[in-house]
Parts: sequence; C-alpha cells; structure tokens
Amino acid sequence: MRVGTFVLAAQFPGQGHSEALHRAVRSAEVAEEAGLDAVWLAEHHFVPYGVCPSAITLAALLLGRTRRIRVGTAVSVLPTAHPVALGEQASLLHITSGGRFTLGVGRGGPWVDLEVFAAGLKAYERHFPESLDVLLRWLRQDRVGADGERHRFREVPVVPRPDELIDGSSAPETILACTSARSVRLAAAHGLPMLLGMHCGDDDKAEMTALWRSEALAAGHTPDEVARIAERHVSAGVVQLADHTQDAVETLLKALPGWLRHGLDAHVTVDGRPRAMRDPYAYTELLCRLHPVGTPRLAADRLAATAERTGIRRFALLAEGSGQLAATEENVRRLGAEVLPLLR
Repeated sequence: MRVGTFVLAAQFPGQGHSEALHRAVRSAEVAEEAGLDAVWLAEHHFVPYGVCPSAITLAALLLGRTRRIRVGTAVSVLPTAHPVALGEQASLLHITSGGRFTLGVGRGGPWVDLEVFAAGLKAYERHFPESLDVLLRWLRQDRVGADGERHRFREVPVVPRPDELIDGSSAPETILACTSARSVRLAAAHGLPMLLGMHCGDDDKAEMTALWRSEALAAGHTPDEVARIAERHVSAGVVQLADHTQDAVETLLKALPGWLRHGLDAHVTVDGRPRAMRDPYAYTELLCRLHPVGTPRLAADRLAATAERTGIRRFALLAEGSGQLAATEENVRRLGAEVLPLLR
C-alpha cells in the first residue's frame, strides 16, 4: 500500500493566503521526511476552500524541493486549461524530476472560473472528453493536431517528448478524477486509473472500481493491462491521528466545519444555477466515520479495510484538518512513523 498526503492549501477562518500556502509547502516537505509515498495537490480559483490556483505550478516547486517523493496534481482542472499547454508542462516536470510527477486531471465544476478564463460552460458540460483526448494524444504521440468542436489546430511536433526520459520510461502517469458513472467509463476507455473523492465510502468506491474494470475490458484492454492499471487507482480521504480516537474527532469537529462553511459557500456558479451545500458539521462527522481518524491502530485498520473492500491500495489523505501548521506537521509525521509500519 502507498500512502500520501492530499494538500488543499485550505484557508481556515482568520488565516491569510500566505499562511495557507506556507502550511501546504511545509506539509509536503514533511511528508517526504516522514517516508510517505506521494503528495497530491488540489487546485481552486477565487475561494478560500483552497488557495492554490495552479496545482502544476506548486508541483514544480515541490519537485524542486524534494528528492524522492512523488508529486501529483489532484487535480488540474482541464476545462479551464488548454490541453496542449498542460501536456507540455506535464512533460517538462516528468523529465526534469526523473519521472516523479503524476498528472491528475478532472472536469471541475460549473463555476465562475469558466467565465474568467473564457472557457465557457460548454467546456465543462460537453467538451471535456475532447480536451482529454487531445491531452492524452499529446502525452503519447510525437505529433498532434486537432479538428474538434473546441480544439482546432494544425499538426505540430510534441516538444519535449515525455518518452525521452533518460531511464527509458514513457509518458507521465495520468489519472482521472471520477465522480460519476460517465467519468468512470471515460477513464476505463482510455485506460486511466481513477482518483475517487473523500465524500464517498467504501461501498461506492467498490462499485466504481467494479464498473471501471468491466468497462475497461469491454473497451479492449487485456486482463493483464486492466490489473496493472487498477493497481494505480487512488482513494482520497482525511487523516487525523491522536492517542485517543475522540481527541482526533474533536480536533476535526472544531476546525473543519468553519472552513467548509467559509470555503464551499464561496463557490459561484457561472450561470446562476442553484447549488446545495452540505451541512458542514454533518459532513465532518461523515468524514470522521469514513476515514482514518483516530488512533494509529484504528487508522491502519481503516486503510486496510478500504483496500480489502475496494481493491484500491493508494491513498491521498488530507492531513491539514486542524488548520494549524505545527499540528499538521505532527499529524504527517505520525502517519509516517506510526501508521505506515502497521500497513507494511
């Protein structure tokens, strides 16, 4: 099993942007020191839910500050980016980091971002499969052109070629965030592993992995390919460790609802459509029940149980739920020192 941190750069009430970003960078550095396998970076615009507007830019910084740990985006929002520009950046990081970069992409939401970046609502509602196809061809071929509804350009050479990494490895690992059967089918058709969100439990994730497997086989991927790709699915969650489970739960119940209310309520839809927001306190209680929140032994047991029920053996765990730098660092160090040995 491979365990990493999920970094949102969350701005808790009363904090500034620089404080949230400093905590994000430090928690990633500590993750490498603690022996974790990966750091996964979120991307948001115009909201305190997360103040990192470019996951791939922050990934470049962290790849330069680390030597061993894998760094991935979770996710780069494709409708507000040009797939060729994103592919060029991913190839650059893949080569210069020696293959330590993972490109996670997703559809995002119907937010005002689409207006600000002149992408339009169609980029979210209709054009995501087209953009994903262009991106993947850029990462897998030596020349690429496009003649779609959104992307049209003459054939051009891919520079830098991601498969020219000195050790001979191919394109950077690419994963797709999946929140619906439609996105699961899209990931399966392209032979991409999935990133599954922290809002759903083991039963939902087990259903999605089963659907992915059947769709991948139906798309013509061999059983060996399907098994190999399935090993790279990632489950997002929350981790909070304490000597007593109730103390870990109370830490999150004190901090997360305020951040969730503050952050989620700030999202603005591009077309004025109504949106329902989860009850922040009830959502925090749900996260505490679903994920490794408690003693190290309980945390290890929950991760092992999720792996057993879903087949997923890679985890991206939000460790900054206390909102405090020192507490986040301690949480990450305990994850490496007290939970990983129980899993390995």
